[in-house]
Amino acid sequence: MHSVMRRFAGCLTLALAGIGFATGAQAADNYPSRPITLVVGYAAGGATDIVARLMAKSLSDSLGQAVVVENRPGANSNIGAEVVSRAKPDGYTLYVGSIANTINRTLYEKLNYDFKKDFAPVALLATIPNILVVHPGLPIKSVQEYIAYAKSHPGKLTCASSGSGSSIHLSCELFKMATGTDILHVPYRGSGPAVADLLGGQVNSMFDNLPSSLPQVQAGKLRVLGVTSLERVPFVPDVPTLAESGLSGFSVQSWFAVMVPAGTPAAVIEKLNAAINKDLAGNEMRSAYEHGGFVLPAQPNTPATLQAFIDSEIAKWGKVVTSAGLKVQ
Repeated sequence: MHSVMRRFAGCLTLALAGIGFATGAQAADNYPSRPITLVVGYAAGGATDIVARLMAKSLSDSLGQAVVVENRPGANSNIGAEVVSRAKPDGYTLYVGSIANTINRTLYEKLNYDFKKDFAPVALLATIPNILVVHPGLPIKSVQEYIAYAKSHPGKLTCASSGSGSSIHLSCELFKMATGTDILHVPYRGSGPAVADLLGGQVNSMFDNLPSSLPQVQAGKLRVLGVTSLERVPFVPDVPTLAESGLSGFSVQSWFAVMVPAGTPAAVIEKLNAAINKDLAGNEMRSAYEHGGFVLPAQPNTPATLQAFIDSEIAKWGKVVTSAGLKVQ
């Protein structure tokens, strides 16, 4: 009797698994059958919103359904992330995750979502390196001179940012940890006012997102010392990386990725990943990225490689936030 029951249970398990597989495959075959919402955790006009709208337009054509960007700004992208974490896991509500989400996981004492557990990765969209820029009035022309100046003027050299907890701020904190320097962080309400004060000489330096400061560098109004990516970038090919400048392994890049609520069928995720990678390889997206200062993700760009990258970012920024004593209640 027990043997019969075990065989029955085994057959039932296999049958249910088959039904689940068929349901997932069928979902992918019919997907998408209606418009898709792509949630951005910031207001319109920022880098996250710009890259989201570029991809939404391209995906609308590729998938044959409208992909609509919905801005849910607030709490350094946490409001938008929380909304998507509670959405139905069917592939019709997507989220543009970013470096901020991996920073927030340690920075905020209380979050109503878990970026690692409540989301599944789809594909990386783009990266943006930060650049270390200084006011041209400073007698500094290299990263090593910047370090020497900071050490000879402890607490006097200032480093502006777009706000506490931003990638710009944490680039500075990571730099201070790597070099043992005492540099005063000056937070602003966004990159715009920070760059304005840097141009005016009210602050000395900034690890700004490349697209924000590149026009000022090209106009000779700011001096760029280095880029925070591991490799040089085509927008400023003559500028060395911080790793080349003596800070081995130093790497900071703002990044943007498509995420879905945990539990979304794997077949749907695979279909989205294939569509995104196809669009990224197209001439239209490549041209848009070149003009906007965005860097295409490296291949292979799979859900697995994105998950590994996110895990490394969570660990990395968790150490920086803890070491710097940063917390938001």
